[in-house]
Amino acid sequence: MKKIAIYTRVSTKEQTTQNQVLTLTAFAEKNGWEYEIFEETESSRKSRPIKASLLNRIRNNEFDGVLIQKLDRWARSSTELILEISELIKRNIEFHSYSENIDFTTATGKLHFTILSAFAEFERELIRERTLEGLKRAKTQGKVSGRPFGSKDKAKRRTEGYFKQKINNPPLNNTLPILHLQN
Repeated sequence: MKKIAIYTRVSTKEQTTQNQVLTLTAFAEKNGWEYEIFEETESSRKSRPIKASLLNRIRNNEFDGVLIQKLDRWARSSTELILEISELIKRNIEFHSYSENIDFTTATGKLHFTILSAFAEFERELIRERTLEGLKRAKTQGKVSGRPFGSKDKAKRRTEGYFKQKINNPPLNNTLPILHLQN
């Protein structure tokens, strides 16, 4: 019998995972799967401890698959989704998305995954291009990239961003030189 991890997520404590749990447990039972439920509430972009715990247990071979309600319940970006599903596929872990009717072990599911991968790569390239354009614009405005050095600059970094105005004659002290962008 397959052992499946059911992962549900909501963003705030005021929301409930109850609808996800009811739908996914019924689906798991219909397929004859043994399951364990992982409910994430009040998750943030950077912190999802229940999911992190689940991923560790998957890496320890405790589950044969993962069942979610929708892809956006698992990942907050296409890059995150692609990286994690790639890892699961390499570990021969099934990944099922109930609402999208996606099973990444089937030919159709593999096609969906390939398309998602292409969009994730496209998204990364767009971000890269915008970053390079921003660095180029900053350079033309006389700004130098990199984080400010020294403890006095830490407060400035929080309020002024990561660019520091170019100094014509920097003082000779124990700080590292400011690196200038080159084409």
